[in-house]
Amino acid sequence: MNFEKTDILSLEFEKLEREVIALGEAKFRASQLFGWLHEKRVKSFDEMTNLSSSLRDKLNERFYINQISVSKRLASNKDNTVKYLYELSDKNHIETVLMEYDHGTSLCISTQVGCKMGCKFCASTIAGFKRNLTPSEMLLQIYETEKLEGKKVQSLVLMGIGEPLDNFDNVISFLRLLSDKRGKNLSLRHVSLSTCGIVPRIKELAELELGITLSVSLHAANDSTRSKIMPINNKYSISELIKACKEYFSKTGRRISFEYSVIDGVNDKHKNAEEIYKLLGGFNCHINIIPVNKIKERSFTSNRKSANAFKKYLEDFGMNATVRRTLGSDIDAACGQLRREYEI
Repeated sequence: MNFEKTDILSLEFEKLEREVIALGEAKFRASQLFGWLHEKRVKSFDEMTNLSSSLRDKLNERFYINQISVSKRLASNKDNTVKYLYELSDKNHIETVLMEYDHGTSLCISTQVGCKMGCKFCASTIAGFKRNLTPSEMLLQIYETEKLEGKKVQSLVLMGIGEPLDNFDNVISFLRLLSDKRGKNLSLRHVSLSTCGIVPRIKELAELELGITLSVSLHAANDSTRSKIMPINNKYSISELIKACKEYFSKTGRRISFEYSVIDGVNDKHKNAEEIYKLLGGFNCHINIIPVNKIKERSFTSNRKSANAFKKYLEDFGMNATVRRTLGSDIDAACGQLRREYEI
């Protein structure tokens, strides 16, 4: 990557327009450029055949087109899940997972290289945080996967490696590029963003009214337990988090999904379900129960039996709950595991 040049694929249309004008070119050239980048998805300025050679020279001098490459591809023998380990231009690695559902093809993308949040059950955080992803590096996970698999991504989940709200500005820019009618044109109502609960950013996100679904990693309904497994809770308590979530729902009208990884002996008892009911009863939300992923560096365990039992506890309290369907279990499709194995 040439850091003296500008990453043109990360520029929202209005910024691209300003750059084109600054080059002394007509404004309409921005539309041509945007089309080449986000519709035709070319990898060099030389491919932009309806631009003059002098303009292409200017673009080469001022900008670069970011790229990612495949280090490893794993396809499940149990379902149609495919996991990619992508290499970035600085040799760092991220994970992307393509999943097939009845409602269509969904892609789970990463937003950071590593993670700062330190959640005890997560493989992504073990090697620590390296850097934020740029808007182009998030887009390229979609563009490259669509090209390699020959499938259109119909919904998107920001639930891969990293905490999206810790990379707020780049993620928002990415979402605007993603939904731009001149490019991928994916409705943000088909996008879900998963967060461990950075309260000020949840409030900022609500003000933007983008229409995305918010998935909040809860995993415990009392501060003592949650702080032990999720350090973010030491900064923003459960009461602060739920208040922000209710404000988000009030502002956007989008129902919030609370992620709950069932961990044997930690948060899997009937009393834990009762705590959730006391915390969230009467709130228009959904509880997504997840059997915790086995990580060799951690002792946490659970299975679908305990997840289903916990679901029954919640349903007895009248709560809306489901157990997440397990996809790609034979390829370690849970985020962070492939990158850890590859880089060790």
